Amino acid sequence: QVQLVESGGGLVQAGGSLRLSCAASIRAFGGDYAMAWFRQAPGKERELVAAISWSGVNTFYGDSVKGRFAISRNNKNILFLQMNNLKREDTAIYVCAAVEVPTSSDYLPLLDYEFWGQGTQVTVSS
Repeated sequence: QVQLVESGGGLVQAGGSLRLSCAASIRAFGGDYAMAWFRQAPGKERELVAAISWSGVNTFYGDSVKGRFAISRNNKNILFLQMNNLKREDTAIYVCAAVEVPTSSDYLPLLDYEFWGQGTQVTVSS
């Protein structure tokens, strides 16, 4: 089973920055997995924030975060989300997710992620 544990959330003023991390169990990187960050704010649907292919060569960003957020992954089973110029509307629970992809494929799914973390709260104050 893939286990995902997020960290790095917190309270920040508008215009500030945070970096989220997601520690994945070794198997998540022993196979080939695309990974992503989703977020969900109270009263709103879950939103795909950013996704990255298994090698890191392909990335996707939601329109609301383009130019402000950056997704990356290292070879030590960690997924990151660097969030800059945060806005109040970025306030949400951020959740890390993973999905297995064909071996050595840089296919980047935007739906149907299989494994989910518990989430970390990000609150942006004005």
